[in-house]
Amino acid sequence: MKFKFNVKIMISVCLLAVLVLVLPLMNACKAEEVIKIGITQVVTHPALDATREGIIAALADNGYVEGDNIEIDYQNSEGDPSLFDTIAEKFVGDKVDVIVSIATPNTLSAIAAAKGTDIPVIFSAITDPAGSGMVESWESHPNDNVTGVSDMIAVADDVDLITQIVSGVKTIGTLFNDGEANSVFLVEELKKACDILDIEVVERPVSSSADILAAAQSLVGQVDAIWIGTDNTVVSGLEALIGVCEENSIPLFPSDNESIERGGIAAYGFDYYDIGYQTGEIVVEILGGADAAGTPVERGKVISLTVNTAAAERLGVTIPQELIDAAEKVFEN
Repeated sequence: MKFKFNVKIMISVCLLAVLVLVLPLMNACKAEEVIKIGITQVVTHPALDATREGIIAALADNGYVEGDNIEIDYQNSEGDPSLFDTIAEKFVGDKVDVIVSIATPNTLSAIAAAKGTDIPVIFSAITDPAGSGMVESWESHPNDNVTGVSDMIAVADDVDLITQIVSGVKTIGTLFNDGEANSVFLVEELKKACDILDIEVVERPVSSSADILAAAQSLVGQVDAIWIGTDNTVVSGLEALIGVCEENSIPLFPSDNESIERGGIAAYGFDYYDIGYQTGEIVVEILGGADAAGTPVERGKVISLTVNTAAAERLGVTIPQELIDAAEKVFEN
């Protein structure tokens, strides 16, 4: 019996065989292309939530879309110190490609957990990363697989702002978590700025948001105004502080835009969405092959004046019109 050789059939059979062998490999490659990103956040409050949203938006705008080519594992410790290390160790165990940390305590845990691995840590909303021991210096940190964006604020500018709004201010109170290095640093900056103007600073350390009400009440009759830095503990319980200030007509000056919207008077600060977006752009650079150890730490690029005229009225002061006119954002409700 003779068989007729058909070239077209043979080619089709060969192509089918190739597809059978190659398709599983292609699918495997696609699976391998999904990048794992662990995001650790210390606590829920508007500024840090906005930071996370900015990070994810920057990733998406640069082609890294959750559910498509990246997988985001978001973990929030809700201020529980026992979870800082647990979350960091989970990310390392899961072999994520990048750890993105929002705020100081969980960043320190992430750095410790990732040490000795090739997992870079990109932080956000950190005031003093060098002083906190996260990196050797802002510019050069060749031994640290770490970088990120700082929310370092100009404390002296905030003090000057207070003097423009509160006539004859002689004492400024402040609440802060003395267990957080960044908060202690900002209070020292506050005292330096106030010393120049012969203004006394009255300190009230707190260890949790549950302490804020009592600490705020202890300042009644003792201070002409209250200033708070970007302290996660205090900001997470800001409503208790606002309540005391409104009941006793104590002008309140937080340091971030979100807290001004919630009921503070005015600040030269950041929109934390912008801080997050800037952080996300660094993550994109790292995913593209940049070395975290060779990437300088950045300061927030966009600082603006935010005022809340309704809050000022409730707290017994009037914001000068020239400041309102100069403000990037004005909240009136």
